[in-house]
Amino acid sequence: MKHITSSEIKEMEKIFRLNLINSCTGYKSANLIATKSRNNGLNVAVFSSVIHLGSDPALLGFITRPTHVSGNTYKNIRESSCFTVNHVQENMIESAHQTAAKYDADISEFQKTGLEEEYLDEFFAPYVKQSTVKLGCKYLNEYEIKENSTTMIIGAIEHIYFDEEIQAPDGWLRLDDAGTVAVNGLDGYALPTLLDRFHYARPGQEIRSFFKKKNSGKNFS
Repeated sequence: MKHITSSEIKEMEKIFRLNLINSCTGYKSANLIATKSRNNGLNVAVFSSVIHLGSDPALLGFITRPTHVSGNTYKNIRESSCFTVNHVQENMIESAHQTAAKYDADISEFQKTGLEEEYLDEFFAPYVKQSTVKLGCKYLNEYEIKENSTTMIIGAIEHIYFDEEIQAPDGWLRLDDAGTVAVNGLDGYALPTLLDRFHYARPGQEIRSFFKKKNSGKNFS
């Protein structure tokens, strides 16, 4: 097994180090965050840092680059206090990846990538029409991460949209049925396959699968 030390990491060529460190922590979520400025300027950008923070209240967070180099996503969120989080599906990966390009501030990634904006239930920020799982979020707070000058944005989940067929009776969403992809590093897109799902783990209790049989498809019992 190969061994790399912190001193060796510091000496690596920039792109090599970027690829290694972004992939060694495992698969990450792939989401498009869409925003709108007060003068109706649209922005959509791919993020791999969206994380669950809690279910009561329903909160999520994501990391932005240092504010002095961050794009329109951060500026629009501070102006409008809202944003949407849209899952990237298998048929969207090329368009989603292209949103990472550094377009001029007055150019919308919606116009350049083939992604379409849509508005639902009078929410100010646009959703991505092609996405089958979408969240409308309200900006709550932000925290500076001093170690690398990035910022964690905290949002409250106010709206959730998804195809009803992917939801189990207990509320859980089967994301492989939705076609939701994951990110390996910064530029590798993968389609996860569900292996199994287990009941809540407790000491001394037998491990129980939700599925009657392994690989039983959509049997949620």
